[in-house]
Amino acid sequence: MAYEFDKIIDRKGTNCLKYDFARERGHSEEELPLWVADMDFQTAPEIVERLQRSVAHGIFGYSEGKDSYFRALAGWYEKHFGWTVNREWLVKTPGVVFAIAAAVRAFTKEGDAVLLQQPVYYPFSEAIKDNGRELVNSPLKLVNGHYEMDFEDLEQKIVEHQVKLFLLCSPHNPVGRVWTEEELRRVGDLCVKHNVLVVSDEIHSDFTWPGHEHHVFANLDSKYAEISITCTAPSKTFNLAGLQTSNIFIPNRTLRKTFKKAIDQAGYSQLNTLGLVACQAAYEEGEPWLTELKKYLLENLDFSRDYIERNLPGVHLIKPEGTYLIWLDFRDLRLPEEELEHLITKEAKLWLDSGAIFGSDGEGFERINIACPRTTLKEAFDRLAKALNSLE
Repeated sequence: MAYEFDKIIDRKGTNCLKYDFARERGHSEEELPLWVADMDFQTAPEIVERLQRSVAHGIFGYSEGKDSYFRALAGWYEKHFGWTVNREWLVKTPGVVFAIAAAVRAFTKEGDAVLLQQPVYYPFSEAIKDNGRELVNSPLKLVNGHYEMDFEDLEQKIVEHQVKLFLLCSPHNPVGRVWTEEELRRVGDLCVKHNVLVVSDEIHSDFTWPGHEHHVFANLDSKYAEISITCTAPSKTFNLAGLQTSNIFIPNRTLRKTFKKAIDQAGYSQLNTLGLVACQAAYEEGEPWLTELKKYLLENLDFSRDYIERNLPGVHLIKPEGTYLIWLDFRDLRLPEEELEHLITKEAKLWLDSGAIFGSDGEGFERINIACPRTTLKEAFDRLAKALNSLE
């Protein structure tokens, strides 16, 4: 392997949320953090080299992407997803969460209903509630260890609440579903039928596992493209979240104009200078690194599955189809939520993402980020196994 994913890199003292803000967030510094969705791996060296050249230049003034920036984006999505994008569709934002909140403000007014499917990435809920909109939940169904959309409930909620906007998580965080083309078409047909706009968060699209393929929602049908705001970023794929660069594609001219106005109202214009450099480098030169990374993550996933089956009685892995976040079901332990959190944080000394923060449908679950060296992952599971043994 050309890249050192087994290498332990000390991130403490770098002001990173994952390792340096335990006390500020109510955790002990003894807890091993596998919560926030960034990776403990250095990004592709090709990206680092481009950034180093920019830093050496020493001027960090206002910057914008040229034709080559768009060509890098377009080439990536054409090659990997068969999606041909037009330059005029592109609106750049400092993050997908920023874009989601902007879309909520742009396309709804206070009191309007916005739909999501919990358990889901918790900033979705925050973007709805913090902007004074009505949160409408159509919960995912867990059927024989597999999450599914409840299409009957979905349509019922849309009609009953006169839903204006649907926040789609694809691939889904935290449950790891990679929605099939059939599922996405059913979503699209419902939303077209009831005049619902779709904000499709596709930030994890580069991480799908064998047997599963990511489909860009807007690419499945021109009528879906007309109601879509597609949110993408290199941040999860190449570990660039701190450089705050996201690329939002909106084919519908009227929707794009309305969205841009919301961005202007927030007082935002150009992207982070180094973020532009890193994004273009990632899509032009980062694929070899990503290919090796995905092999390593798949091995981490296999290791996790085997370890859980052998050593963690009462804990079940929901089969992940995509993302580097695994969703563990602790409900067979029959522990109240507070006792489960005590077990995780105080006994196992782990800092994970409690399933409850993804909505009440996530209670009894925990999300674990496996994008770390395998020795770190093993240490986390060893701590959890020891804590579970203490229950007996």
